[in-house]
Amino acid sequence: MLWFWILLRVVLSPIMYGAWWPRNRGMRNVPKRGPALLACNHQSFADHFFGPLPLMRPIFFIGKGEYFTGKGIKGLISKGFFTGVGVVPVDRTGGPEADAALQTGLRILGEGKLLGIYPEGTRAPDERLYRGKTGVARLALKSRVPVIPMAMVNTFKLMPPGQPYPRLGVRPGVRFGEPMDFSRYFGREDDREVLRTVTDEIMQAIQKLSGQEYVDRYAAEVKAEMAGKPVRPVEDGDEGFTED
Repeated sequence: MLWFWILLRVVLSPIMYGAWWPRNRGMRNVPKRGPALLACNHQSFADHFFGPLPLMRPIFFIGKGEYFTGKGIKGLISKGFFTGVGVVPVDRTGGPEADAALQTGLRILGEGKLLGIYPEGTRAPDERLYRGKTGVARLALKSRVPVIPMAMVNTFKLMPPGQPYPRLGVRPGVRFGEPMDFSRYFGREDDREVLRTVTDEIMQAIQKLSGQEYVDRYAAEVKAEMAGKPVRPVEDGDEGFTED
């Protein structure tokens, strides 16, 4: 990831600030050292660039292994990009994907890094905020690290689905909220009611930062309906650690 971090700081940062003049705030809420879990809404492909932009530390994300196993030139480009933007592939040697993703996230946090997670589990189909999956709560309770709510603003307008490059004339931004303390729930990471309560509190904090309308449905279900596809109910093990 080092090469991308240098590219972002030295080359892309002046261009992004000059062309889009992003509105960023709350960076002081992100610790300068040590682990933290950053829970973020997901509006656009541009989130990968404008989210980490104002921080002096990289943010790591958990990604599906398919991002790194493609063949040919396309596969190499995909692997290089996702590695560059801080996506770490799930190590499936430990068991099912949800368990493997959890262990991968705990390892990243155990190394003292910033771990980002999109609780919605996929990019939203519109500018609204959707119900969070409970993987973010399980990570928070098992790792016992600070949870920082993180809100991307205007990135859907900047680069909506199907838009190949960011639009000019739109000012995106990112807002970081104050650390959230869930110590009252430590040791209860297998309690489904607790996981839902913690997840909903995190989503409420993100909604307060972003100002988005909240929809109490999973984004993946709404996207399937819009595409005319069968709606797959969210199962207990489908916790949203990795983006769909």
